[in-house]
Amino acid sequence: MLVLGRKAGQAVMIGHGITVTVLAVREDGTVRLGIEAPRDIPVHRDEIYRRIRQQEAEA
Repeated sequence: MLVLGRKAGQAVMIGHGITVTVLAVREDGTVRLGIEAPRDIPVHRDEIYRRIRQQEAEA
């Protein structure tokens, strides 16, 4: 796992079409991220992705 440190307003590039930008870091530790990705690349929070995968496995 690659671990990076970023401040609000800084970004990380993934491949040639995905940008993850740190929008804010709140006092409670919550981090707000902005994600730019091509429309054909799904972007989900982990818990949503796991639910989708579980539903696919049950189908």
